[in-house]
Amino acid sequence: MEQKAYQASLDYLYGLDKFGMIFGLAQVERILEAVGNPQREIQAIHIGGTNGKGSTAAMMASIVEKEGYRVGLYTSPHLVRFTERIKVNGKEIEKEEVAVLAGWMRQRIEASGITLPFTFFDFTTAMALLYFKQAVVDLAILEVGLGGRLDSTNVVDPLLSIITNISKDHEEYLGRTILKIAGEKAGIIKKGRPLITSATQPRVLQLFSKICQDKGSPYFRLDKQFRYVSMGDRNFNYEGLHRKLWDIHLNLMGFHQIINATTALAATEVLDELGYPVSIDAMVEGLREVKWPGRLERVCSSPQVVLDGAHNPAGALVLKQSLEKEFKYHHLILLMGVMKDKDIKSILHHLAPLADHIILTKPHIERAAPPALLKAALGQNGKKAMVIEDMKEAIEKGFSMARKEDLLCITGSLYTVGEARAYFYPEGGT
Repeated sequence: MEQKAYQASLDYLYGLDKFGMIFGLAQVERILEAVGNPQREIQAIHIGGTNGKGSTAAMMASIVEKEGYRVGLYTSPHLVRFTERIKVNGKEIEKEEVAVLAGWMRQRIEASGITLPFTFFDFTTAMALLYFKQAVVDLAILEVGLGGRLDSTNVVDPLLSIITNISKDHEEYLGRTILKIAGEKAGIIKKGRPLITSATQPRVLQLFSKICQDKGSPYFRLDKQFRYVSMGDRNFNYEGLHRKLWDIHLNLMGFHQIINATTALAATEVLDELGYPVSIDAMVEGLREVKWPGRLERVCSSPQVVLDGAHNPAGALVLKQSLEKEFKYHHLILLMGVMKDKDIKSILHHLAPLADHIILTKPHIERAAPPALLKAALGQNGKKAMVIEDMKEAIEKGFSMARKEDLLCITGSLYTVGEARAYFYPEGGT
């Protein structure tokens, strides 16, 4: 019965996908009003940026949980299960709780006279905030879905905001220039609330500085108020607002994760100043034990199999650098499935030249690009590519091709990675 009610809730939620992306806060605010405005009773940390926002959110959650706080974490998309999106102290929301909350919310929405369309993300954001209120969390860490200014999560007045970095992605929604994209992301900066950022472009930093000045918001940026020195092998030194930490070990692979970890540490120091004390031990332990699946995640060691959700050109470039500098292998087999609304050419341009063999496939989602389209975009690199439409078959082929000293890298989209992860962890392991 529980599974049936949960499935009915998911069918309703995914049915909202037909409305696509509807930017604006009007509908989510109406839904929140109907369910009692839970966002007003939650102390939030709001995290935006182009890449790395989910990793940074996971790191922040891990650190403050180590300190003993009760922490809600809302991230998207999920890799395998819907319940991954909403967690309290690392524990996913139960299926039964999804069904009960969704049913009650639908009644309240209908009674309030709210009419469609509203989006999947409007509804699930309101659900997460309501769940966190009911769970009486000390802190709720919210990852922006898309952009910032008009994103459904931008209904909170957070303790602080974090913007990880700015690069081109979702340009049809956020604008064609870095500054326009930065302007949308900056929509999460609130009056008098601190901003912590790891963005690096001078014009972007000038924009953030001006907005913070206008809003009276304290402003902290990488290489100014906080910095890191990489020590290699996922270890680094941190120099922050008041603290210096030496030889911190990070549980996540990838040099870019050290930048995200540094940003999380700076945000933790700001949080400490806002009356949420966090010890050095919690900072160190939180990073040593953080988990964030599907991002440079090694799921097999002989042959090596790595999953990485590089879904835009900036993410593909970071993956390229990691494959070149952090992994040892004989041959590289690249298995890719990409969404059709992405900059396919640029993603392939970064990764295809590294590969000895390329397998093109697609996850089971309407937005996925046909593998033939990917092959056409490969140009000369198309000679080393094969098309296998079915994802499971593609994984089995890649695995059979790889010898024990080779590396099979599965990438191109978090949807691709999610389906691959379900293949390697059929019981939903973490």
